[in-house]
Amino acid sequence: MTPAARLAAAIEVFAAIEKERRPAADALKAWGLTHRFAGSGDRAAIAGLVYDALRRRASSAFIMVADAPRAILLGMLKCERGLDVEAIARLCDGSQYAPEVLTSDERKRLDAADTTGAPPYVLGDYPEWLDPYFSRAFAHDRTEEGAALSSRAPLDLRVNTLKAERDAAATMLSDLRPELGRWSPWGLRVRLSAESKNPAVHAEPAFLKGLVEIQDEGSQLGALFTSAKPGEQMVDLCAGAGGKTLAIAAMMQNKGQIYATDDDKRRLAPIHDRLKRSGARNVQVRTPKSVGGEIDDLAGHMDLVLIDAPCTGTGAWRRNPDAKWRMRPGALEQRQKEQAEILDRAVALLKVNGRIAYITCSVLGEENNAQVRDFLARHNEFAVQPPTSVIQSLGERAFMFGKAARLSQEGILMTPRTTDTDGFFVSVLQRGG
Repeated sequence: MTPAARLAAAIEVFAAIEKERRPAADALKAWGLTHRFAGSGDRAAIAGLVYDALRRRASSAFIMVADAPRAILLGMLKCERGLDVEAIARLCDGSQYAPEVLTSDERKRLDAADTTGAPPYVLGDYPEWLDPYFSRAFAHDRTEEGAALSSRAPLDLRVNTLKAERDAAATMLSDLRPELGRWSPWGLRVRLSAESKNPAVHAEPAFLKGLVEIQDEGSQLGALFTSAKPGEQMVDLCAGAGGKTLAIAAMMQNKGQIYATDDDKRRLAPIHDRLKRSGARNVQVRTPKSVGGEIDDLAGHMDLVLIDAPCTGTGAWRRNPDAKWRMRPGALEQRQKEQAEILDRAVALLKVNGRIAYITCSVLGEENNAQVRDFLARHNEFAVQPPTSVIQSLGERAFMFGKAARLSQEGILMTPRTTDTDGFFVSVLQRGG
């Protein structure tokens, strides 16, 4: 397919997403099934255009003074891809399979690319209804924080220290040119250009042998900040596919016991193969039963309860840009209710002096600081471990990380703008004696 045909296809897919309110991945898959002539490179390029348009939907619509799929794609080419008007015009030449020729008004809008007077939610490319929440979380920095959440994420890998040292794993992946992670002692980062497709990491020998897992550096730090130790007893209440379970199993050097469970057994499905590949032997998966009670026998015995809480996912918008436009206020209220219930559920599982590691991939204070404050009001036997103490697990990197991240009385907030990770909040809550 020509670049012009790819752009036309991206406009078509974007229109389907808007009309049918379906996830971008589903719309792209459906398009691919009905256009089998498109090769893998074509599909990757079209997906890149669609996701970039979703990332910059608000600002693109603003500069084009229109919110039709074509206008948003054209605006994105200017404000995200940096193409000038003539380059965009060459893609829109009206030939077979290409978009129609640019109108004079489109040329004028693209040439000016004027965001003068745009409100913060437009400049930050997030939904208007979320502006009060972003204002409370970031005040005058909300535009910059939103824009960073709208950028493309790199590919982060976590080295499995049960099987390899980081330098050895990096050598095995040399064709991907990985960099060492900025913060995580286990991290490798593969930087991706705007038009490049994600490398086939799952086919790499280092992945197949269990030496690396795909995991954002912020998620790696969430596991590290639990300070899990060999020999401890731990429950991962929201284990899902097992990313943090696997990281903590390596931290514990296969000593002690991790009980991994989740309210939805479908989310646990991938964990079994990942455990086999990783060489983790101290993890017991507890599949939820229809009548509950899968972890009742653990009450009062746990040193650590990990809550990778269900949340709005605002911190992961770089990877799921369509999610921010499908999000509704009711979803936030529902997640807050679920978070409070899971926090309360964790209390009965802990020993005296045990701790809860509460983690979200959200940047909203209602899911983070406010949840911690409300929990402490309900359970005054708990106290927050000082964030300055928690981040000491980073060693020599702790000082610079403390300057970069947002540390508060309730915990640690990482964002793409400040720490170059996905958005994550971490709070470690210690039970008193």
